[in-house]
Amino acid sequence: MNIYDLWFACVKISNKLKISILKKFKSTREVYIHSIYNDGFTFLRKSYPKIYDEFKKAWNSYELENMLQYCSTNGINAINFCDTVYPARLKNYEDSPAVLFYKGNIKKLNDNFSVSIVGARDCSLYGKNLATLISREVAVNNISVISGMARGVDSYAQSAAVEKNGYTCAVLGSGVDVIYPRQNRKLYESILKGGCVLSEFVPKTKPYPYNFPLRNRIISGLSDVVIVIEAGDKSGALITASCALEQGKDVMAVPGSIFSSKSRGTNKLIKDGAYVFTCLEDLFDILPVEYINKTCEKKHKLSCKEEKICSVIGHIPMHIDEISRTTNVDIKRLYELLFELQLKGEIMCLAGNYYVKAEGSESITR
Repeated sequence: MNIYDLWFACVKISNKLKISILKKFKSTREVYIHSIYNDGFTFLRKSYPKIYDEFKKAWNSYELENMLQYCSTNGINAINFCDTVYPARLKNYEDSPAVLFYKGNIKKLNDNFSVSIVGARDCSLYGKNLATLISREVAVNNISVISGMARGVDSYAQSAAVEKNGYTCAVLGSGVDVIYPRQNRKLYESILKGGCVLSEFVPKTKPYPYNFPLRNRIISGLSDVVIVIEAGDKSGALITASCALEQGKDVMAVPGSIFSSKSRGTNKLIKDGAYVFTCLEDLFDILPVEYINKTCEKKHKLSCKEEKICSVIGHIPMHIDEISRTTNVDIKRLYELLFELQLKGEIMCLAGNYYVKAEGSESITR
């Protein structure tokens, strides 16, 4: 990181104006030389005195040298809009961040297709399982997983990507050094082993509520497709979907029960024209990538209880209560076993706690 990127990030003018200035001078250092160092752009001082004042204020008011040392100590880097490694997908929008702070490997954001997986913080087991299953398959097919590391769907999706050694990027509504929620510290650290964490907010910025709608446009902007898994009618995931539509991105939504408050947002998205996500093939119909079910290529050894459960689940959806009665496995333990069977590619979970054999899921859900 250099002090000029840090300074430019602290200037309180719009990203649109910052980017137009950057495009003219090609680097934040050149902006500095032609403004602060040479006492300002002539046209800037005369035509836009308030903007010129913001340049000076940022240089004089912030403890830039101390912040630069802090960033160096904590492995925090920064890139500006004109850097070659700046995410290419974000360069198409006027309100993209002029400066991004990051930790980890940001270069890979430009290498592969990417999918953002977002949804309810207080998601159901159905939402958790879907986030895990989708993210796992996306990751093993060499597609990047983008999300916000929030509690619920975001965390489950990014954890699954990490477990499969896939690339995932967490876009934060705080500084990249501020872990939020705090209980996601292990996830944060595991993401940094192969992926990246990024933010447009300067380091040490707290996770203020008004930061999150801003960060959602970055989540959608970094993605080729946005998948929404469970969202209430006021969910932040709907803001991400709205941003995606404004950016011309494809939005997919997982249908849910009409009686569930967690499905009101996703069902409305579908009603308004979003793609319906019923199986992984739906996603790969949109992305120009050949889907290979790599998870199912390897045969997994099943335990006796797992074999018993698989023997009663067929091509017709079966409710978890019925599975429990038939197998004599209590519900709590059954949920764990069913989840393991999904991870092994043996069964699929449908809305309402119904399950079917994996090979029969397409004909049922389509």
